[in-house]
Amino acid sequence: MLKVWTELRAFLLGAMKYRFSRFLISGGFNTVVTYIIYLLLLMVASYKVSYTAAYLFGIFLAFFMNRYFVFKSHKGLRSIAFFPFVYLVQYIVSMLCLWLWIEQLGWNEQVAPLVAIAITVPLTYVLSRFVFVK
Repeated sequence: MLKVWTELRAFLLGAMKYRFSRFLISGGFNTVVTYIIYLLLLMVASYKVSYTAAYLFGIFLAFFMNRYFVFKSHKGLRSIAFFPFVYLVQYIVSMLCLWLWIEQLGWNEQVAPLVAIAITVPLTYVLSRFVFVK
């Protein structure tokens, strides 16, 4: 068991050298936090309101995680000004997917956001890299 833990730890530390790995880790954390918020809000509001509120919180969390953990740099005011546009694009794509899957195809509104995330992750990484990397 100790050998497995040691190998896993070495793998994770090696992966942390790569921006995309850090992006996936921070995105995974952000996803878990915002998904929990979404599910809690879903008990008292529609999926549209719940998703929007959780999404807005996720933008703030993502900015700080991208700034200090993923890219470890920024372009000053440009990063602050353009970062919301990255997530506006992601939001529009995600909401279109949710609308199609929930309203048109009858998918479960608790599962649909998870599938939308898988589609938007590569797009978000490329746009975030443009915003933060000098």
